[in-house]
Amino acid sequence: MDLRARIETDEDARLAAWASRSRDSSGRLHAEAEHPYRTCFQRDRDRVLHSSAFRRLQYKTQVFVHHEGDHFRSRLTHTLEVAQIGRTLARALGSNEDLTEAIVLAHDLGHTPFGHTGERVLHQMLEAHGGFEHNRQSLRIVDLMELRSGQYDGLNLTHDTRAGILKHGAEYPRYPHPVPLPPLGASPAVEAQIANRADEIAYHAHDLDDGLRSGLLRVEGLRGLRLWDRARERASARAPNSEAGALAAPVIAALIDVLSTDLIETSSERLRASGAASRDEVRARPAPLISLSEALEDERRALAAFLMENLYRHPDVVRMAGRAEPVLGGLWEAYRADPGRLPRRAREGRAGEPPERAVADYLAGMTDRFALTEHERLCGGA
Repeated sequence: MDLRARIETDEDARLAAWASRSRDSSGRLHAEAEHPYRTCFQRDRDRVLHSSAFRRLQYKTQVFVHHEGDHFRSRLTHTLEVAQIGRTLARALGSNEDLTEAIVLAHDLGHTPFGHTGERVLHQMLEAHGGFEHNRQSLRIVDLMELRSGQYDGLNLTHDTRAGILKHGAEYPRYPHPVPLPPLGASPAVEAQIANRADEIAYHAHDLDDGLRSGLLRVEGLRGLRLWDRARERASARAPNSEAGALAAPVIAALIDVLSTDLIETSSERLRASGAASRDEVRARPAPLISLSEALEDERRALAAFLMENLYRHPDVVRMAGRAEPVLGGLWEAYRADPGRLPRRAREGRAGEPPERAVADYLAGMTDRFALTEHERLCGGA
């Protein structure tokens, strides 16, 4: 028995009934022979990890533009933190860690430069051509834009990973995907639900951390938020004779633990109560099963509202993000006026798609610093 077959046999013994098993993958767009040492989900993870789009995340904005400081999160470090949380959650819930990690590593590949502001700008530019949405763009990247084979475009990921990337709840633009979409159920598989919740936990925690590090947020302003106070109490209990309760870093770590623990305990009970005996039964349910308790969900929403008001809408963050509109807008007009300025492959576009979609693909793939440099070159930085 080769190693891959042994791993698949181990999955049968180790994973819960509701988990996705490598052996039961929904397949790929292009048929491939199995690998002797890695399962199909491990191969998906590795293909994403080695992709150009993944490397570019290093210089894409999370909240703070890369040149604002060396210690703030980028889209890449955010993704790695989500992967760590996702693996922990998947392991605790008896789900497939490899599939969870593959989904997480690919989930933000479609993000534009300058964070969500860049996404809004591109959506406005493309409104007459179907709009722009970063989850759908992530799928375009892994299906069409990355090259790893002379036989087909894209990374040829499994339909399971592709469905997890696409995510339910995404606003699907009004343009057709050039290749068949992955089959979707009423709800995502458990691993995709875990990836979505891990993303949420990670950005709440590290955006708080970066906000405090930047000085835009103050610890004093967080007191009274029940989730923050709960995490501070846990940090103090872990180290009662230290200053842990007064320092931000131990409280941020405790915050991740509080949310993760509640999610594991609540979701375990919900999965058991559902009686779901397979991945397909989870996907057939009308609503996700991976969730926080009602009390923690209320506290999480209060924290999210605090971050929106005091960090994401802070004048300094808005000012930094405000560069997205003139930079991306200037590049959009420059490339539309003279498509010869685009690289050959980007200029060719895809049959049946408007040329604006090719421009958007190129702009969305840029890093913050490349967009700024290219804008300076083509538009004089004005």
